[in-house]
Amino acid sequence: MELPKNKKIYFTSDNHLGLPNAVESRDREKHFVSWLEEARKDAAAIYLLGDLFDFWFEYKTVVPKGFVRVLGKLAELSDSGIPITFFVGNHDLWMRDYFQKELGIVVHHQPVELNVNKKKFFIGHGDGLGPGDQGYKRMKKLFTNPFSQWFFRWLHPDWGVRLGQYLSQKNKLISGEEDVKFLGEDKEWLVAYSQKKLKEEHFDYFVFGHRHFPMEIELNQNSKYINLGDWITHNTYAVFDGTTMKLKVWK
Repeated sequence: MELPKNKKIYFTSDNHLGLPNAVESRDREKHFVSWLEEARKDAAAIYLLGDLFDFWFEYKTVVPKGFVRVLGKLAELSDSGIPITFFVGNHDLWMRDYFQKELGIVVHHQPVELNVNKKKFFIGHGDGLGPGDQGYKRMKKLFTNPFSQWFFRWLHPDWGVRLGQYLSQKNKLISGEEDVKFLGEDKEWLVAYSQKKLKEEHFDYFVFGHRHFPMEIELNQNSKYINLGDWITHNTYAVFDGTTMKLKVWK
């Protein structure tokens, strides 16, 4: 893929809309929508790396109430011809086909490779990768099991969504290790994952979310690990201009 002249690719993650309450979430949603509107001016593509919502579950005919501003803006950008790609996170694992059918957004459940201007990217949300966090990894297998999802759908949405929202905020087995503190390069499991992956295949950029802490770490002279941070505390995102990738803050 060649990036058109004066165009950029935008990467963002971890909005957790719905957290901690409707009022504060609405303010953050409006702030993020203003960023999307700014990005549309020169975006060749937008990548959303998961946890857009603090809880999301798609019944066959029902989706959680709210988030109309961000969903409407994403639909508008997609309709205008800007390709948008979404990677499910640990808080929005339970996506079916709503984004694809209603918003025209491509959805991935696993990391993918991307080649742009002879630069090679490895992109994903980041949950369940690398060493450690065994409790969450076991729980993720349970949550992604088709029978578990089938069983959950039998709960009335009023009960199911309320239960999901409660567990999403209270249960670390759902959240995984997404602390906002920098653990040190030797303890950052996504750095360890990237370094291991790099021994098998070269990538110029490893781009993840999940950790809620913006990071740019040189893995070697030709490869960099980037964590996008979040839109709860940091309001950070990354931009690739065809040559370099940089973390920025939206104020």
